[in-house]
Amino acid sequence: MARWAVWTLPVPVLVVILAVELVAVVTLAASIPSGIALLPHNWALVMGVLVGAGVISTEASLGVERMRHRSDETPHIDLSSVWTFAAAALLPGAAASVVVIGIYGHLYARVWRGGIPPHRAIFSTATVVLAVQAASAVTSLVEPGALFQSLPGLVAVVLALLAYAAVNMVLVVAVIVLSGPSRGIATFLQVLTRGDEAVLEFATLSMGALAAGAMGALGPTYAVLVLPPLIVLHRTVLVRQLEEAASLDGKTGLLNAAAWHVRAARELRRAERAAGHAGLLVLDLDHFKLVNDRYGHLVGDHVLAAVAAAVRDEVRDEDLVGRFGGEEFVVLLPSTDADDGRIAAVAVAERIRGRVAGLRVEAPDGRGTVVVDDLTVSIGGASYPGDGADLGQLLEVADTAMYAAKRAGRNAVRMGLHAVPSGAIRPAPRHP
Repeated sequence: MARWAVWTLPVPVLVVILAVELVAVVTLAASIPSGIALLPHNWALVMGVLVGAGVISTEASLGVERMRHRSDETPHIDLSSVWTFAAAALLPGAAASVVVIGIYGHLYARVWRGGIPPHRAIFSTATVVLAVQAASAVTSLVEPGALFQSLPGLVAVVLALLAYAAVNMVLVVAVIVLSGPSRGIATFLQVLTRGDEAVLEFATLSMGALAAGAMGALGPTYAVLVLPPLIVLHRTVLVRQLEEAASLDGKTGLLNAAAWHVRAARELRRAERAAGHAGLLVLDLDHFKLVNDRYGHLVGDHVLAAVAAAVRDEVRDEDLVGRFGGEEFVVLLPSTDADDGRIAAVAVAERIRGRVAGLRVEAPDGRGTVVVDDLTVSIGGASYPGDGADLGQLLEVADTAMYAAKRAGRNAVRMGLHAVPSGAIRPAPRHP
């Protein structure tokens, strides 16, 4: 028991996981007496169809699901919420929770086992149990026969969908944020509102609502009509995930060097056609080798992830942030139109420099938790078209400026062909 992976988790993560699992067990137990009285006459058929449909959809997409887990170490939407939400809409909370346990037990046996530790599978199941309990509590406010045949019923279904998504996503994202190097409300909201995952979750929940409507109005066996589009969705999600994995750096989640080059070159061509401007920054962590030598490479990876998150927080959504390898990062700032991109680039560079200097990274090192809080970064910048006409020239100028920042004592910003200190960059005079 002492060797279980769950006991190696940071204390805040362990507390949240155990609390969620305890609340799920208590909630399920408390819902059984009232749930028995509210069971529909065909409850056994409904439960059997939903669990069976979940098993069939998993088996039909078994290779896809296993590949998704191999290609992405982070938690992802598994699409089983189609069936679990349908259970929440058609059954009392206790019965819906049994459907969840059946579907997720099969998922663990066929997809997750060997790929993720048991505590993660149990936690995932617990969050979905709480989600279906919340959704079922909402739908129970409407008479079963009116749920899919009246405006109040439609409102209840929408509210149940939102309740399901809120409970499940908030609990999962909270643990992800607590497990990562960058914590806080801003990071929590950033992960929670991550576009693709949120859209996919709501899409699967909407399919679940449609499945529940068909089963309630036409009969439980009509759930089979949901299987073909769900299997196609599985494969579509895999293609998207593989494309994303091919373009991202595994340690930081930033664009890798190849993907960044392609996208940055495209942005510069767009700037050239529009006679626009752009800025480019090359960042290098100071004395990062000492971090690896002192604490080990696992702590170093946490530091890289924390720095990557800090850089992302200080740029716009349209800016391109990449990792060039080692401790070097690069940022393209398209569509800057002031002073050939210099002023905007300097402002961003100084924000990043200050943010990195203020980082406090907590990371496990095998013996406990270490804190790394003496990080600094040297930054070199270049502007388009003033410092270069193509990406290669801009990178060369910015890289040279970055080494000038290193020679100046590190934790500094230098800009342009002449490696000008950031404080010396001033807006060009405006002529009437």
